[in-house]
Amino acid sequence: MPQLGETVTEGTITAWLKQPGDTIAPDDALFEVSTEKVDTEVPAAGGGVLRELLVPEGATVAIGTPLAVITATADEPYDVSTAVLPPSPHAAAPAARPAPAARPVPAPAARSAAIVPAAANGFLSPVVRALLAEHGLDAGDVIGSGRDGRITRADVLAAAANQGRPQPVPFAFTMGTGMTGSTPLPPMMPAAPGPVPVAGPDDDVIEFTKARRATAEHMVRSLRTSAHTLVGTQVDYHHLEPVRTAAKLSYLPFVARAVLDGLRAFPHLNASVGDDELIVHRRVHLGIAVDVDHQALVVPVVHDADQLRMTALSAAVADLAARARAKRLGADDLSGGTFTITNVGRYGTVVTAPVINQPQIAILSMDGVRMTPVAVPTPQGDHAIAVHPVGNLSLTFDHRAVDGAYAAAFLAHVRDVLEQRDWSTEVGP
Repeated sequence: MPQLGETVTEGTITAWLKQPGDTIAPDDALFEVSTEKVDTEVPAAGGGVLRELLVPEGATVAIGTPLAVITATADEPYDVSTAVLPPSPHAAAPAARPAPAARPVPAPAARSAAIVPAAANGFLSPVVRALLAEHGLDAGDVIGSGRDGRITRADVLAAAANQGRPQPVPFAFTMGTGMTGSTPLPPMMPAAPGPVPVAGPDDDVIEFTKARRATAEHMVRSLRTSAHTLVGTQVDYHHLEPVRTAAKLSYLPFVARAVLDGLRAFPHLNASVGDDELIVHRRVHLGIAVDVDHQALVVPVVHDADQLRMTALSAAVADLAARARAKRLGADDLSGGTFTITNVGRYGTVVTAPVINQPQIAILSMDGVRMTPVAVPTPQGDHAIAVHPVGNLSLTFDHRAVDGAYAAAFLAHVRDVLEQRDWSTEVGP
């Protein structure tokens, strides 16, 4: 079972598109899979002859479980225990592959849908073990935020601080006008949660889907993991508007291109928080949040996005969005993101505070662009009133990783690129 998203732990085989004895070419659609993040067709990793199906339709198995055997010829001997999937070419580092599942495949009722606790995998550094002992905590008391659920030093300190009492998370807000404020987020949930609301006779009950449950878990975990902080700025799109209109593009590819320039100048925002360290990613894999019929939110990834000129970047983003809404994203499309953009401006939003897409440390939101009166300088040295297309950009960042000045400088860089660059050199015949 291939990895189909950063937080996906299992998938359900909904249909086999090939049968034993069929000849398989590389990239032939092999099976359909459903996860809490995406429903998609998965192509064959290589060519040959399909010899055996190891998992029946309707079964749900963990990521990394062998699903079928493909050999070079129809009579080549094979050993099921060696049947493994090749790693994604976009993986940040090779990961240990789970042992193959024993056959026959367990019934769906016997599987575990829970994320394996970090302690169960033995990922405890000496520093973490010492901190756990110092604060009288067990590994099971701590939610790991590191790779594969690994417990970090920051996770132990957060758990220690939360023992016996809820902890408010500071949430700073800064707009480009210079106004600042501080509003606490709701406190962290205490160990003993309050009563769960029960539907009354006049209420409708809508069961959470797998996608909704996965999104809820990821969002709550992100808020518990990162020190969410928001900084915003206002962008005047007047300078690029004629180029955008002539090219028949939305504002998104222009913002994406400016963000990629900003990450080159401020690379610490293209990063993840490790075990008491900042892991700065040299390659920029840009995630674009896509709403799927108001039922699910997926974040497909443009890999090595900083290597694309804007026309190619625009085409890549449009392709991913179309395939996401058609539920035709592949495993690699959802893996490896290092920075995310979400665009809710189509609904006329003014300021949005998005939740960070773990394990990234920042996410930028595009808000609505509307015609707005602005003061523009005149040749005489004073100002006149003009009407320009203006919109806000909001950046949520992890204050553990960088400070407000760094994040604000990044956002100012993005704004200046959007307002001052000669975009006709990137969008032309």
